[in-house]
Amino acid sequence: MSAPRSHGLPSPTVCAGIVIAMLAMIIIPAAITLHSVHSPVTLVPTSPNPTPHGYTWSLLLFIVPSAFIAGWFLPSEGLHIPQRAFRWTLIILVPLGFLLDFVFAQWFFCYPNSGATLGIPAIALGRPVPIEEYVFYLTGFLTVLLLYVWLGEFWLAAYSVPDYPAEARKTLRLLQFHRTSLILAVLLIAGAWIYKKHFAISADQAGFPGYFTVLVVGGLLPSVSFFPVARRFINWRALSLTLFFMLLISLLWEATLAVPYNWWNFQHHQMIGLFIGAWAGLPIEEICVWIAVTYATAIVFEVVKVGIASERSWRELMLGDRSR
Repeated sequence: MSAPRSHGLPSPTVCAGIVIAMLAMIIIPAAITLHSVHSPVTLVPTSPNPTPHGYTWSLLLFIVPSAFIAGWFLPSEGLHIPQRAFRWTLIILVPLGFLLDFVFAQWFFCYPNSGATLGIPAIALGRPVPIEEYVFYLTGFLTVLLLYVWLGEFWLAAYSVPDYPAEARKTLRLLQFHRTSLILAVLLIAGAWIYKKHFAISADQAGFPGYFTVLVVGGLLPSVSFFPVARRFINWRALSLTLFFMLLISLLWEATLAVPYNWWNFQHHQMIGLFIGAWAGLPIEEICVWIAVTYATAIVFEVVKVGIASERSWRELMLGDRSR
């Protein structure tokens, strides 16, 4: 009898492909099923304020998991997260989330149900946004990062790079162009524009798919710049589980609560024009948000972590050692 065959870990490229295939296994049948709903049911509120402070309370969907992971799961296992990398990742990403509201909310979003918030306006270009919006992005990035770190350091630690500092010191340069990510970004934006202009209903063909474009640029720019380095260090199993957790929370939040009760809504001329009727007209962009956020967060965290672990100057790390 021959000995049992040993299966090693697949390459980082194969791991990335598996994560994409896992998403496709769910998205394709779900899309076909949702498309079969030709006459969506419309929610009819029975009072002027059907969800008092609903948006405010719903932030617990991010706050509670973050509190559990930071206050119980990580300490109970004696895990020490790479604090500098964790802190710098938030310093980089949270302001970008704020920027989405501060700059683009005037074009992308609207907030019809003021009773769902505390009624505290926060500064933004064009017109104020609810203060909950900024808490949303802060707690959202915090939850993604804590979940990814906890899964990578404990629950799925067997699939992390064993000797991270040694591997990080082998990295000659962080900034490495990834052509495939750039091509994907161009194809996604072009596809969104073509769909909007030629396949969306006539009422939604005006304008440009600006929201989707911002999501693609924000989600894939770190990949265009750093993926050749980051793919070696990303714990792809931790990333996939983080991704599915965030998608579950997002769909529970938006498809069943936020959009039906008008906690927030969307300006159609800045959307692709592909709306999911069975989910109260949720634009397809909202399914893409947390895919983009989770993917970008993992790349930025790993790149920052590699940079700190390598114990070299950031200038040398970004551009390489010119003396070689």
